[in-house]
Amino acid sequence: AAMGLREKRLFSILGLVAGVLMILSAAAHSLLGWKQLKSELEPLHAPPDLVRAIGTGWNFGGAAMLAFGFIVVALFTHRLKGSPVTLRPAIVIGATYVAFGVGAMVVNDFNPFFLVFVVPGVLLLIASISRRSA
Repeated sequence: AAMGLREKRLFSILGLVAGVLMILSAAAHSLLGWKQLKSELEPLHAPPDLVRAIGTGWNFGGAAMLAFGFIVVALFTHRLKGSPVTLRPAIVIGATYVAFGVGAMVVNDFNPFFLVFVVPGVLLLIASISRRSA
């Protein structure tokens, strides 16, 4: 049976929440995270080229997180408005967030910081895959 309008709306709002969390974490990642990481590199006297290279990769990660968040928000906004949309990009993004977050936790002694990837990823997967089982 097709998913009811109320369920579709609920899961679309869940998808929007996940997208907003991704956007907010992207801002924190780039604005606060790089400042912190750079300050930790200074006492190590890392060569400027290395610091720039790390910063470039770090900030690309933040830009990618921001782009993913905007893609997710756009998909679920269109879905809330009743437009037919494929949620495959949201599934790929959610799965990537979960895989990265879990992998990062494993290699970092299960540091709970990496839940910042796992939680939005899981929310996004729930919002995206739920329609298939309904």
